[in-house]
Amino acid sequence: MGKPKKVLVIGLDCATPQLIFDRWADQLPNISRLTASGQHGTLESCIPAITCPAWMSMVTSKTPGKLGVYGFRNRKNYSYDDMFFANSAAIKENTVWDILGTAGKKVIVVGVPQTYPPKPVNGCLVAGFLTPDTSAAYTYPDSLKGEINSVVDDYILDVRDFRTEDKEYLITQIQKMTETRFEVIKHLLKNKPWDFFMFVEIGPDRIHHGLWKYFDPEHHKHEPNTKYEKAALDYYRYIDQEIGNLLEIVGDETAVIVASDHGAKRMDGGICINDWLIREGYLKLNKNPSGVTNFSNDLVNWEETVAWGSGGYYGRLFLNVKGREPKGVVEPRDYDRVRSEIVTKLESLPDHNGSNLDTKAYRPEDIYPVANGVSPDLIIYFGDLYWRSIGTVGNPDIYVFENDTGPDDANHSQHGIIIMNNTGPGFKVLEDAQLMDVSPTILELMGVEIPSDMKGRILI
Repeated sequence: MGKPKKVLVIGLDCATPQLIFDRWADQLPNISRLTASGQHGTLESCIPAITCPAWMSMVTSKTPGKLGVYGFRNRKNYSYDDMFFANSAAIKENTVWDILGTAGKKVIVVGVPQTYPPKPVNGCLVAGFLTPDTSAAYTYPDSLKGEINSVVDDYILDVRDFRTEDKEYLITQIQKMTETRFEVIKHLLKNKPWDFFMFVEIGPDRIHHGLWKYFDPEHHKHEPNTKYEKAALDYYRYIDQEIGNLLEIVGDETAVIVASDHGAKRMDGGICINDWLIREGYLKLNKNPSGVTNFSNDLVNWEETVAWGSGGYYGRLFLNVKGREPKGVVEPRDYDRVRSEIVTKLESLPDHNGSNLDTKAYRPEDIYPVANGVSPDLIIYFGDLYWRSIGTVGNPDIYVFENDTGPDDANHSQHGIIIMNNTGPGFKVLEDAQLMDVSPTILELMGVEIPSDMKGRILI
């Protein structure tokens, strides 16, 4: 590769190819310039395609199974209620900046999910949106926190209560959050030594979940000709403008990678996974709830329950296995048979109109070479992710069209974006790029040996 390069990674959470490469490409001059003169393509996410563990899969070049992280909240053991939150302590694998730091490279990391609490790095780190609030110790070194306070009045980690019908609040807070992030990023770029700089902006994710119905005529809740119709586009234009500012700061000798952890698409509805399990005879409650109720362990008659599930952008299903769970009923010899029976039923589930829903239920051993921790027994993409999983019980139907955790217009999609500039031989469309390919590519660009246990390939 010749002389090692400095690398800037611009992470845009949930940035999606149909907007950046197609619909809004002519409105985003800086991103389009990077695309036209470099390499670009869709970037396949991990399964599940969700912020945690996707960013960590990218920066470690490991699968979620190897990381032992399958979502924001994970089972700690085989009890029914012991969970852990996927913060930085859950990540035991070296990140790309750990490897670079060991090789003597100076690194700056800002806003990458699962970096709170901050771990020491050879440089600076500002933790991501899962930080409780800015009163916490969210920087490394700790003194960096005071420096950030001197740059911006109020550093915003995330938009609180982004699932809201108050769209004025949402738009204002996303804009303010992103402005403060870029002010800090520009300050660090100009004033700290670095060989590798990576940041993640969570704003595109919040914009998509909050405003997708206003710009997508195919959304079942589409509201045309409102004052919010161009709000998401205006935000993308702002992001593009700030990317232009960063490019001026870093100059032509820096390799630039723009990437997202997954894409986005409209949300058509939700499947009430536990109500479906009740209907099919796999889940028994102690008594029927009088209305829609949050799922809790004390509701369940475990001695007669075969399986239960959880809500989210994808579904997680667990079998109640004898000798594994405290009150397991599924004999280990019947595990594969029962699970296959449930897979067949899930994948043949129609939508509310009787049409094929195109659901896919993944067995962990089919998608991960190893599954550490307590993996779900099934990872379910309802309706190719046009539908989410609803965890509540007592719904009048298994199909719902309101999100159970607050207003939400979009779900995740399996493919995000990758753009690479000043990394190789001019224009090229990247084929079959995957999250885990990003870190080996960074190490190759920077002239650092790639660990043999990284699962990705070099894209240049």
